[in-house]
Amino acid sequence: MNSIKAVLFDLDGTLADTAPDLIHALNLSLLDRKIAPQSVAALRYSASHGSLALVKAGVPHLDETTQLEIQQSLLGYYKMVNGEKARLFEGFDVFLDLLDSNEIPFGIVTNKQAKFTRPLIDALGLTHRAKSIISGDSTQHPKPHTAPMFLAAQQINCKPHEILYLGDAERDLVAADNAGMIGGTALWGYLSESDTPEQWPSKIEFNTVADLHDLFITKVIS
Repeated sequence: MNSIKAVLFDLDGTLADTAPDLIHALNLSLLDRKIAPQSVAALRYSASHGSLALVKAGVPHLDETTQLEIQQSLLGYYKMVNGEKARLFEGFDVFLDLLDSNEIPFGIVTNKQAKFTRPLIDALGLTHRAKSIISGDSTQHPKPHTAPMFLAAQQINCKPHEILYLGDAERDLVAADNAGMIGGTALWGYLSESDTPEQWPSKIEFNTVADLHDLFITKVIS
């Protein structure tokens, strides 16, 4: 751990709790079709897996064509509500301050499209703090491909093996492992009962952001 010189984060379900905005956009789309709204609690685990996965989890009984129509409607509404309810997970304000005060650069690698990523990062107040912001369409291939990982490493000027990449989905840890980064699993994220993080190629698991903070105090900065 004392070799860590930078940190990269997945966005949805790792750095920020974005599920309320995503599910609100879904519910607006469902309302247009006179379909009952879904609760955040019921669909929270789907928020890391993209808009279509969210739709399929919310209305699994509908045919694929209708699901795709709802997805497009969801994306339109999401553009309107993106960042309204999203918040950094508890403890990240302190942890990011710790990184800044110790001149440890951090960045974001997400599969969310740039047209949604940039406004969200702006709303979270991180645009001028993050040294790299890589979206799902920043490279030809999104995670679990290594292309976005290597681009982020280049932008923050660190070798991959010096970077801790934190994520809450299997593709995050696969991407980190294939890129030669130190993969960390954010267990506070949008993991479902069917997820098996113990089988992911993760170097370390964190139950809370406080655990991440403590690791840096004891192993990285000391």
